[in-house]
Amino acid sequence: MGLILYGLILNLGEVSLEDALQDKNLSKIDNLRIIVDRSSYRLEIYSGNILIKSYKTVFGKNPSTIKTSADDHVTPIGEYQICAIDTNHKYRKFLQLNYPNEKDAAEALKRGYINQVEFESISDSEKKRECPPKSTKLGANIGIHGIGDYDLIFRNLPFIFNWTNGSIAISNKNIDELSSIVQTGTRVKITY
Repeated sequence: MGLILYGLILNLGEVSLEDALQDKNLSKIDNLRIIVDRSSYRLEIYSGNILIKSYKTVFGKNPSTIKTSADDHVTPIGEYQICAIDTNHKYRKFLQLNYPNEKDAAEALKRGYINQVEFESISDSEKKRECPPKSTKLGANIGIHGIGDYDLIFRNLPFIFNWTNGSIAISNKNIDELSSIVQTGTRVKITY
């Protein structure tokens, strides 16, 4: 319980998105960009080249930098887009990424992780601007989501505890903020 209390104290100074915009003398976000940095456990939102706000994140259970299968619990690295938004998700809200995209599929085909039919299925979904098929061997259903029922505990841990399937988790309050400014097609870059 002492750790949670300590975490609560650490999180008291978090600034709202509205206040962060005011601090930058902006009334809205133009050319929204999202950059997720796995090494610093941060998700940053930008208006053009201006950093607006940074959120504490956690990732997949497996710290590897290469995602090779649906069950490896690795957060992929690359450039993606939000392909679907679910506002009634078990983790509060879910901003699905178009992982695997055609670039991921081409690399996986080259390495023998998937076959030509799977590659074409993923490639076709990208050309149609749809989310990738859920049945791919590389996995799918990767995105940015809240914490859900355990938000009070997990958002206030004063240490990093990676627990997702490979998705990016932020607090429920933060996913509410983020979902208020994103739309399908919003670009998300995940780095290490």
